[in-house]
Amino acid sequence: MEKEFYVIAFESTHYAIMIERKIKEKFKIHTVPTPREITASCGLSIKFDSEYLSKILEELRKENVDYDKMGIYKIKRKGSKKVAEKINWG
Repeated sequence: MEKEFYVIAFESTHYAIMIERKIKEKFKIHTVPTPREITASCGLSIKFDSEYLSKILEELRKENVDYDKMGIYKIKRKGSKKVAEKINWG
């Protein structure tokens, strides 16, 4: 079974919490441990379904976030295997 979702990985826990506060009221998100497939300084990430991608990107742009402090990744899961692909959005 193939499943696809997105995560936002962060440079710091402080930034992860700040972004979570900005978007949690508007979108269905989950704070999760950063997947092993992603190299990030922070152990926290925000996970969301692909249906929210464009609206979350729009919200982050509107909030003037620091693009260098985070990365957005598409995670594809095929069975027990995961593949992470960084998306360009800034």
